[in-house]
Amino acid sequence: MQLVIVESPAKAKTINKYLGSDYKVLASYGHVRDLPPKDGSVDPDHDFSMKWEVSADRSRQLKEIADSAKTADTLILATDPDREGEAISWHLYEHLKAKKALPPKVQRVTFNQITKTAVTQAMASPRELDTPLIDAYRARRALDYLVGFTLSPVLWRKLPGAKSAGRVQSVALRLVVEREREIEAFKSREYWTVDGQFQTATGQTFTARLTHWQGNKLDKFSLNNAALANEARADVAAGDYVVASVEKKPVSRNPAPPFTTSTLQQEAARKLGLSATQTMRTAQTLYESGLITYMRTDGVDMAPEAIAAARDVIAEDFTGRHLPEKPRFYTTKAKNAQEAHEAIRPVDMRRRPAKAGLSGDEARLYELVWKRTLASQMAAANLERTTVDLKDKNGRADLRATGQVTIFPGFLALYQETADDPDDEEGDDGKRLPKIEKGDTPAIQGAHADQHFTEPPPRYSEASLVKKMEELGIGRPSTYASILQVLKDRAYVRIEQKRFHPEEKGRLVTAFLERFFERYVSYDFTAGLEEQLDEISAGSIDWTAVLHAFWKDFQPKTAEILELKPSEVTTALDEFLEPLLFPDTGDGKDPRVCPVCGNGRLSLKTGKFGAFVGCSNYPECRFTRPFASENGNGNGTGEGGDQPRLLGEDAGEPITIRSGRFGLFIQRGEGEKPPRASIPRDVDAATIELDMAVKLLALPREVGTHPETGQPITASIGRYGPYLMHEGKYARLTSTAEVFEIGMNAAVVKLAEQKKGFERKAPAALKELGAHPTSGAAIKVMDGRYGPYVTDGTTNATLPKGTDPQALTLEAAATLIDEKAAKGPAKGKGKRKAPAKSGAKTAAKKAPAKKAPAKKKAAK
Repeated sequence: MQLVIVESPAKAKTINKYLGSDYKVLASYGHVRDLPPKDGSVDPDHDFSMKWEVSADRSRQLKEIADSAKTADTLILATDPDREGEAISWHLYEHLKAKKALPPKVQRVTFNQITKTAVTQAMASPRELDTPLIDAYRARRALDYLVGFTLSPVLWRKLPGAKSAGRVQSVALRLVVEREREIEAFKSREYWTVDGQFQTATGQTFTARLTHWQGNKLDKFSLNNAALANEARADVAAGDYVVASVEKKPVSRNPAPPFTTSTLQQEAARKLGLSATQTMRTAQTLYESGLITYMRTDGVDMAPEAIAAARDVIAEDFTGRHLPEKPRFYTTKAKNAQEAHEAIRPVDMRRRPAKAGLSGDEARLYELVWKRTLASQMAAANLERTTVDLKDKNGRADLRATGQVTIFPGFLALYQETADDPDDEEGDDGKRLPKIEKGDTPAIQGAHADQHFTEPPPRYSEASLVKKMEELGIGRPSTYASILQVLKDRAYVRIEQKRFHPEEKGRLVTAFLERFFERYVSYDFTAGLEEQLDEISAGSIDWTAVLHAFWKDFQPKTAEILELKPSEVTTALDEFLEPLLFPDTGDGKDPRVCPVCGNGRLSLKTGKFGAFVGCSNYPECRFTRPFASENGNGNGTGEGGDQPRLLGEDAGEPITIRSGRFGLFIQRGEGEKPPRASIPRDVDAATIELDMAVKLLALPREVGTHPETGQPITASIGRYGPYLMHEGKYARLTSTAEVFEIGMNAAVVKLAEQKKGFERKAPAALKELGAHPTSGAAIKVMDGRYGPYVTDGTTNATLPKGTDPQALTLEAAATLIDEKAAKGPAKGKGKRKAPAKSGAKTAAKKAPAKKAPAKKKAAK
């Protein structure tokens, strides 16, 4: 018997069908051993020896594998064809060796797709375990462990609220934080564009943009105010134009190569809205079902038979022009030759998406892979880009119109890659122009000037962050999904509108690492380590030598930082973060002066719940503000990046407007839990005054006592806007002003109208059958959302399919209810006990009755 080990049961089931009765296929369910999450799992003093332990949820599976291996003639390790797959095979080999359960012969086989041909060919060409690839795995695992279990304790002790640091995750977090800093430092600039609308002699219209005005060529900011723009617009509208030149330039666009791991993650995020984790999970299912090739790859090449199959499908589904004369071949400079597998593609190109028998994310992702693969072998798209220059005969203005015409769509008939940033799209070049010739004199129909403002760089999406990490050489495509997931799980980032926003703790961790461990979160250093790991897997360098070189500098650095007092760390971070926390206000004032007491100094402080900015005059002055804002200005206070706006004092306490996670709010005084009130949507925060702020802080307002019930009526503002409340019943108000102005008479009327509007008649019964023979409850036949049912007020029972509600008898209805009640309550609903059978009654009589507890004697 030959024992084959793969990772997943789905994969095992598929392969078992291909191999026959001489083989037994078992699943390891992924990794079977790991480093224990405790000190000493990696020992730098003994050449980085590692202590592996069997995962608790894998012991049963490993026992079955070991028992089967003892009776097998051959052990075939058939895990995935990448570094992690090689590592799983190595772990299995080492575990069985320790258990003395290895068969006489051990082989390693790999295949890039789960088809009968691929599997049988792999079985006929076994090899040994790849030692360099295993060494690269061990080096990576040791590095991640040493960084995580050495650096994280430093964070816990010196930075309250920080959870962990990681060799790659911290660098990815730095990218997100640095982009946020760029956005905060960005200063928007105003600029204007002027367009003219023209009509040809044949009545067709087109638009052209002003490029030269009054003899000067315009750059982006030449028209930087409304006055200039309107003057230019008037000149354009008054011009008399002739077409000075028409340039037509043919453009050819070639298709993108088939997917790699990272490009699949990027396109799935853009086109399908899937996270990297969702993409890889779905791709894994498609791979194990034999639908696509292995999904962790850096390669873009395809097997010759796959290219031939793709060309056959193109010839069948499209015209002869869509099929190029020669096949397309793609190459890439893979980071690691051992991991440069074939591109991700369908196993069978003839299995078109509509006939793949899939649904949901699997169907969408398979269609994406199929289209991208097929398009990669299709003809180029032929376009024609036209540029038309118009000159004013009076010499005051020159304008240019651009357009693009698709002469032949080629691969665009099937697939077009999506840009992550809308600014990367082709803009005006994509519009079509009418037929225009040099010397034509189109008539000006009008002109308009449009105001614009420059925008900061966009925050990273999953697609653009993966792309950036790949460009920098940080991590590897197979690790991106887990890296991004860790950042979310640690609450270092949050996702809003599919974009990464750094949380306060994420920004603080990044600042700490940049200040004290700058080398280890630098992009070059991290990318350099990745290159060394690739060299290990290629067999070029020794893995322990890389670890020794890393540990030699890293360990003393962490020991040095551990010696620092928390106050020294906070002071250093206060200086490091000064441009972020206390930016120049531009008015000559010291940004560190406390806005409340006026003479205290603001500085970074750390407390039980993390970092914040506080006044040096504490406890006399209790002014505080968040470490960083949630609205992109970096200081978390006021509007547009100002300090908390002081509205005045009430009862000796300052009333301020501040900015928090959920927008602007009003705060009374200082302290840990000062009174706060959100600013309603229909109130302009820029014009709010002290009187209104005090009223908002005092809510709810008691309008008066209801004349009928004697209970109070209150007015307030909630999550869904202004409202009245009386005895737990609510009535909506139309505005914030009404909360403070409504009187008793109007309030009573509104509550009555609301009550009347919500009164609904109970649904009528289809049939009333009578009293239940045991409980006496009234049984009715009702018409429900999912069809007719019977109820006794406590238990509902659906009528069997085909039952006529009008012909149902009382006895039949009671039986349905009793059977339903006996099955137990559904979704937390209570159930009525079914009537006890005679046997149950007899047993109850025989059971001895419990004595009631004796009453205590009353104290005299």
